[in-house]
Parts: sequence; C-alpha cells; structure tokens
Amino acid sequence: MCRCCFNHMNDKNTMFGLFSATMEIKTDYTNIPSPEKFPNIYLFNPTCEYAVANGQPSWQPNRLLQKMEEDLGTLPLFFARPNDVVLVKKVPPPEFLATLKKLNITPPLFLPLNEVAKNPDFVNQRKNWLLPWGWSPAAHRLLKPLKPSCSEEFQRSPVANWKPEYREIYPKKFALEILKKLLPQLPADKMLPPQLIPRICFTKSEIEMCIKRWGKIMVKAPWSSSGRGLQKVTKTPVAEKVWEKLLGIINEQGYAIVEPLLEKALDLAFEFELKNGKVTYLGISRFLTDEKGRYQGNSLNGWPLEIDPKITAFAETLPEMIIKPLIKLIENSLLANFYEGILGVDMLIFRDKKEHLRVNPCLEINVRHNMGLLSLQLEKLILPNKKGVFKTFYNPKQTFQEYKIEMEKTWPLKLRNSKIDSGFFPLIPVFENTNFGAFILISD
Repeated sequence: MCRCCFNHMNDKNTMFGLFSATMEIKTDYTNIPSPEKFPNIYLFNPTCEYAVANGQPSWQPNRLLQKMEEDLGTLPLFFARPNDVVLVKKVPPPEFLATLKKLNITPPLFLPLNEVAKNPDFVNQRKNWLLPWGWSPAAHRLLKPLKPSCSEEFQRSPVANWKPEYREIYPKKFALEILKKLLPQLPADKMLPPQLIPRICFTKSEIEMCIKRWGKIMVKAPWSSSGRGLQKVTKTPVAEKVWEKLLGIINEQGYAIVEPLLEKALDLAFEFELKNGKVTYLGISRFLTDEKGRYQGNSLNGWPLEIDPKITAFAETLPEMIIKPLIKLIENSLLANFYEGILGVDMLIFRDKKEHLRVNPCLEINVRHNMGLLSLQLEKLILPNKKGVFKTFYNPKQTFQEYKIEMEKTWPLKLRNSKIDSGFFPLIPVFENTNFGAFILISD
C-alpha cells in the first residue's frame, strides 16, 4: 500500500492495521463509549441499482463502470468526518490531500478496498455505521466482514442485512405507486394531470399503445440511475434498432416504465434522510441533465441566472406544497420498513400544451446517497455570494487530467477566506489514466 494513504493523520497514527499504530488507534476508540465516535465506513458504489436488479451477490459492473467507481471513489470524503474511513480502489496522493486542506477540509482515512479482508485489525476495529453509496446484495457481500464490529444501532437497522423483498423499493415502479397516491393530495392545476401518468409496459403492443396515446415517449429501465437506461421515442414507425433497446429492457428487467415526453423546463430533487421510520427534509438539489436525460451535474448556491425567473419562482413554491404529504406517504410505505439512510426524490417541472408550468412531484426515488446531496455539501466550500456548478466528466477522447490542465489555464482557482471565490477545483485525485472526473466551477 502507498505510504500516503493516511498521511493526514498524526504521525503516530499512520495507518489502520498495517503499521504498529493500529493498537494505538484501537485503544483510543475503545476508550470512547459513544458509538458516534467510532468511524463510519464509506464506499462509492453508484452502480447499486444495477446490482439490485441483478440480485446476485457476486454481480460486478462492466469494466467502464468499474473504472468510474475507481476514479470517483474518493467522493464520499465530503460526507465524512476526519475519523471516518473511505474504502477506495486507489489511494489519493499527498498533493490532493493538500488541496483539501486549503479549504479547511480535514480528510477522512483512505483504505484500499482490496486490503480490507486481509487486515484483521481493521476488520475487528469497532465501527459505527457502514455507509455505501447504496445497498445491494453485492454491497452486502463486499462489506460482510465489517458488519460484526459495527454499532448496535447499525445491527438493528433494516440495512444491516439484505432481504429479497427489499428489491421492490428500488425500481421506478415504486416511485410510480407513490406518485399515484401523492397527486390527489396536491393542487391539480399545478401537477401532472392523470392522463399523463406513466405506464408499466410488459409487451411491445403496450408500448405501441403509449405511442398512440402520447406521440413522443420516454422509455425507462425500472432499475437504473443517473439517466442511464433511458430511450426516447420521437419518430414513427419506430426503428428496428430502437425496438431492440426497448424490448431489451423488458427482457432484462421484466417490464419498462413508459411516460409521455414532456416539454421540460427544469430538473430538481428533494433530498431526505430516513431514520427509524421517520423522514427529515434536507434541501433542494438543482440538477442538470443533457438532451438524453443523463445526469451532468448540479447548480450551486441557487438557480442559474439564465433560468427564467417565472420557472424558478414556481420551483420555490413546491417545498411547502409537496414535502409534508410526500413525507407522510414515505413514512407509511415499505420504504420506511426496509431502509434507513439518504434518499432523493426527483421532480420535473414542465410546460403543458397551454404553456402553463406544472410538475411531476415524484418522477423517481433514489434510495441511496446521490450527487444532489453531495452538491449541498459542496456549497459549503464556496463563498455564499457566488454561484457555480458541480459537474461530472467523461469523454472517451480525453482524460480528466488533460481536461483539468485545460480548465486550470482558463479558470485558475482563486480562494478567499479558505473558500472558493472563482475558478476550477477538481474534487477527486487526478492520475494520468483518470477517465471520469468531478469538479466545481465558479465563474467570476
């Protein structure tokens, strides 16, 4: 292991379990009676929905997604405390940790994921919670060796063990059921009308009926994330290659979610925490997607200035209108029994045929950590009077290192009072072969 993995700790506490400092750390923690003082263990596994869909503990993402998880693996550091641990495939170098300290961030500990099982001192070390990005049978298998040393609170939680029935709270079908119960409780003139509620389709003929009803449609895989597993249908007759994709979703996951293609005005999400069956509202995530609906990033410190003020004013009315009935529904759903942790509810503001603004108040429910909640954490790193974006990066023709060099020339980083005033700030360590990236960009 690289000697810099935990170089931000005191010199005498250099590494967990691999150097002589292990017993000192262990003694320190066991002398503290409160479980909250023990480390939480983080893992970045954003492919969790695909793992849930597959259902096998041995499931692995494809090579490209594995590379994404490796490159972005340090992102949970922005949720973590200094004594927490982030499991990573590649340990960040000292240079990256030094950039964090410029923003008054004391990084957590980083431990190579492939060395966890080989390190009995770390395995047996008292812990508070295991906090992967999202739970799945595969995540449970990976983290199983660490469970016995976790707090009693974690052991009592529904996420401490996987049950087959948990699979049903993750697909878009579950969000659709919540949507149908939520709409009658909200002002009809501001909501998705009943005739535009998405449909569950099991066959080609059912998809054809949706095309006949709505014209242009969006077809979604039940288990997917970040705008993947989407297919627009805007032309008829539908091309054979498009049908292959649509029927592929049904063949792989049993059915598809089909919804009318709406005139989007704005994407947003409400972030929540579910604990002991009770839901707490955490804030609004203002996220960005591309023309195919794939996640691109988040606006920081409010709505972008270029957004029509009428749209943002409409968006600002939604929390008071939606949050209470939405929380009540979640607290009375299977989700409250089967899950504890972070969740996000995606919403879509759109224009109807009369150009009136409306909202789908429960487009998707992301039962996991998410980039929207991360963006709320990242807002703490920039000056409060500055607007900017948090974005992810992938370009098969360019490495993130090459992109970083370009952006730092164009947008040099400027700090004031240990906050970002302007410029480009990479959120992950950058190596020569880093393909995926994440960064903050604040314009002057």
